[in-house]
Amino acid sequence: MPQPEIDPTTRTELEAAAFRRLVEHLRERTDVQNIDLMNLAGFCRNCLSRWYREAAAARGLTIADPDAREIVYGMPYKEWQAKYQKEASAEQKAAFAKTNPGH
Repeated sequence: MPQPEIDPTTRTELEAAAFRRLVEHLRERTDVQNIDLMNLAGFCRNCLSRWYREAAAARGLTIADPDAREIVYGMPYKEWQAKYQKEASAEQKAAFAKTNPGH
């Protein structure tokens, strides 16, 4: 099936809606650790917040890293860490070192 023609404004609105849904999904899935996201997908919540901050900077807007993280996490990062982040297992750390060398 051919892809429909989408005007730039609608495309931006659809992309924004998809981004908001992704953020909502990640907020709901507090059981999924960032290291698991990195190991499986090559990005995590912190990456997403950095991309958001970088997109703002490209438009001349300054968003501090903690503020960008709060947009993605739905709460201050330190609070999210205290509530949901678990110590990475040796297996998770080894997989991270293998899939993300130099990170």
